[in-house]
Amino acid sequence: MLAWSDCALRGQTPALPREDPKPVTSDGSGVVPTPIGSARIVHSARTHVGNVRSVNEDALLAQPPVYLVADGMGGHARGDAASRAVVDTFRRHLHEGAPSTPEQVLDAIHSSNDVVRALSDEGDEGTAVAGTTVAGIALVDAGDGRGVHWMVFNVGDSRVYAWDGRRLEQVTVDHSAVQEMVDAGMISVDDAERHPDRNVITRAIGADAHVEPDVWLIPASGRQVFLVCSDGLSKEVDDEGVGRILAGHGAHDAGLAGDLVEAALEAGARDNVTAIVVESDLGGDAEEDGTTRDREAGLAAAAEQTRPREGDQGGGVPA
Repeated sequence: MLAWSDCALRGQTPALPREDPKPVTSDGSGVVPTPIGSARIVHSARTHVGNVRSVNEDALLAQPPVYLVADGMGGHARGDAASRAVVDTFRRHLHEGAPSTPEQVLDAIHSSNDVVRALSDEGDEGTAVAGTTVAGIALVDAGDGRGVHWMVFNVGDSRVYAWDGRRLEQVTVDHSAVQEMVDAGMISVDDAERHPDRNVITRAIGADAHVEPDVWLIPASGRQVFLVCSDGLSKEVDDEGVGRILAGHGAHDAGLAGDLVEAALEAGARDNVTAIVVESDLGGDAEEDGTTRDREAGLAAAAEQTRPREGDQGGGVPA
């Protein structure tokens, strides 16, 4: 089984943060034509090096209608280059301002795996393997009359959540050692948060010649809200805290994503922190001023959610 730690090598002294680390923010909106009408999408996005690390190995893509977070493997070769390579590969494969197909998204994931593997170096001490997680959403035309969907995808322990104005629901399932123990009934969810192997992941982009992503198709309808984030957020701010922020009004200059990252920083931010908040409206009366993501009213009435269940694509653990 692949067993990578996504933090610095155990026993290593944490690197001191750079002076005045600069967060990267993105805030925007777009109207995406679809076969069943136009989807208005607004987003806020922010990534920060955190309070401990010296290099930000997280990277994000916020390009309507594709949103993703990649978290490079800390303690491994070129984690920051690996996460950027995923973002660059998705930019090349998927068109801005138009739905993709599920096949195009899968091709971008597999191509990203090839590009990241090419970053690995052979040296005197063996192969230094570059790797990264990826999690995100993309608006896709599923074809065969199935309509327009949000395609959720992930490899590793970065996450996608859905928010309906009252409840936060994790759509993706972590590819991690502790998640496997939870699934097997060996430990509880609370135990997993404190387990010594909580940073060990079991799948990563670049780890093997073939990558197996998990994917879900959620029908695009009405107003829907998603959060895409690295584990630097989910390990510092619990679901209740995230829900309180999403139910707020976006006090930070970088919108709700900025509020989420600030909450992680206040909680310690031992890792890099990245968050993207996406609100789409398909067939409804979307606001024209681009501020709907900052109001509680703009976070209500999300469409039906699809939970991971047995038989969905992916889910296997590589040997």
